[in-house]
Amino acid sequence: MQKTLKSEIIGSLIWKFLERGGTQGIQFVIQIILARILTPEDYGVIAIITIFIALANVFVQNGLSTALIQKQDADEEEFSSVFYLSLLIACFLYCILYITAPLISDFYKDAILTKVLRVLSLTLFLGAFNSIQNTIIAKNMDFKKQFFSSVIAITVSGVFGIFMAYNNFGIWSLVYQQLCNQLLICIILLNTVKWRPKRMFSFYKIKKLFVFGSKILFSSLLDTLYVNITSLVIGRVYTPLMLGYYNRGNQFPQLIVSNFNGSIQAVIFPTLAKEQDNKDKVKAIVRRSIVTSSYIIFPLMIGLMVIAEPLIKLLLTNKWLPSVPYLRIFCLSYALWPIHTANLQAINAIGRSEVFLKLEIIKKILGIIILLITIKYGVYAIAVGVLISGILSSFINGYPNKKLLKYGYLEQVKDIIPSLLISLLMGMIIYSIFFLKLNDLLTMIIQIILGIIIYIILSYSLKLECFFYIIRALKNK
Repeated sequence: MQKTLKSEIIGSLIWKFLERGGTQGIQFVIQIILARILTPEDYGVIAIITIFIALANVFVQNGLSTALIQKQDADEEEFSSVFYLSLLIACFLYCILYITAPLISDFYKDAILTKVLRVLSLTLFLGAFNSIQNTIIAKNMDFKKQFFSSVIAITVSGVFGIFMAYNNFGIWSLVYQQLCNQLLICIILLNTVKWRPKRMFSFYKIKKLFVFGSKILFSSLLDTLYVNITSLVIGRVYTPLMLGYYNRGNQFPQLIVSNFNGSIQAVIFPTLAKEQDNKDKVKAIVRRSIVTSSYIIFPLMIGLMVIAEPLIKLLLTNKWLPSVPYLRIFCLSYALWPIHTANLQAINAIGRSEVFLKLEIIKKILGIIILLITIKYGVYAIAVGVLISGILSSFINGYPNKKLLKYGYLEQVKDIIPSLLISLLMGMIIYSIFFLKLNDLLTMIIQIILGIIIYIILSYSLKLECFFYIIRALKNK
């Protein structure tokens, strides 16, 4: 890999990591404070509402924006056309959600859903408004701007949400926190990204972008629906309380993995898109992405599994303890994300969105079958089903690249085995600290410090290439 490209990737990755790490770190603290004040039922209701907004956002922000990043010579007319179309779609979908809100409320037998959905759906307009700014940032890999906008917005909106919670606004604390966050991001990006829509619109260019973007759009819709269908089912078949526990168990590993893996994903796609005609270089970038992210994520997930119970007790209080089993299951599931992400990003970047779409359809059919099998056995069984589906999906995602990049799944597994084995060994050692019968805080502190030391010593002793690569990259930067 050329030095300039390598420096660009590492620099962009650092800023993207800071953006995601900073915002999610602040969000993590805010959510801990709010979770101690609010109830699991409040979070269960918000989880239901968020599903419908997430589905609508797929049409507003996905597909065409990805096509703009993938297209190397996108012009001003294309950017402006996508901007106006996104706003039009947001308006249309908001009207649908506004009208259907009472029906959704009746389906879930919770009257508060109508008002909450109608208010929180306003974020669709805000997401549409800054979609092009985010696209330009990603295309230019200028994630420094995203870092500042995200950190400022999440901090201010978080303080606002906590203030409302302490003043007994209940679920509305979460609603207005999200609205405030999105509004602040729009205002800041409007001043930092010097792009403004022009008075131009081309159906022809939208149609050309749609050839690639439609497959990404449909794939994103399938993925969003599939990811959230479990919550839809739990909220309806069981209760918002159970959904609150389920989602809380999902939150901790998702926070960690989406931070690291999401940073890599945001940088790796435009990088791969630039090198799409050089398959050897694409393979090298994908391999580095899988090996590096696995090296970081594996020990984090194993460590989080070990400290799950004392962590929940200390941060969220005993009222959230039923979320511990879900947290541990999701740690195993999210550990596979580096393989998912790198393989799918490579397929999209080289322009094979039809392959991406086929994979998504196969995985979603498989996942729904597993959900239908597990649903009658309880929420815990549903979570196990998600894990099984994730394991099978990792095989499916890796299969096409054996032909496209000559980088098959078995070769990928071979690359990540060293990191997995030393992570498991580290996990077994720090688990033994529980037998000392110390208090929860002291136990957790010892486990975290000891885990880091053990992992570094094992990496150095076994001369793991990835460990020395990260050290060199940090020194060069």
